[in-house]
Amino acid sequence: MSLTRRTFMAAAAAAPVAALLASRGHAQTERYYSNDGIAIDGSDAVAYFTEGRPVRGSKDHYVEWMGAKWFFASNENLETFMMNPKAYAPQYGGYCAWAVSQGYTASTTPEAWKIVDGKLYLNYSRRIQRRWERDIPSNIAAADANWPAVLAG
Repeated sequence: MSLTRRTFMAAAAAAPVAALLASRGHAQTERYYSNDGIAIDGSDAVAYFTEGRPVRGSKDHYVEWMGAKWFFASNENLETFMMNPKAYAPQYGGYCAWAVSQGYTASTTPEAWKIVDGKLYLNYSRRIQRRWERDIPSNIAAADANWPAVLAG
């Protein structure tokens, strides 16, 4: 079986994360929410940070990482992501930050997003995002305490 550059890079990037999770007793618990196997509904994770908005990714620039396909608007963004995927991937496996703060998981939409302290958070909808934004620090603390145990529920 031959490895493509993308597959090799994804495996290499995921290995330290898997080892860290295993050392914390969370082996195989982290996965990314995807719609038909596509993370963030095909939006470019890096663009949230560089352009300040969701940007549609291209099938010409993708990588498989943590059980999902990640699309990017450019090869540069793909390479930036692969240098440190955890820096650009949404928190809580791409599930709704509000839902995780409440102890469950829910899908997300690329348009309901916010970067807080250099981390990307997604929500189910803009209406839910406004609810989450009423007390971001408490909601993040609650979600951090619930994650990744909510995946078992």
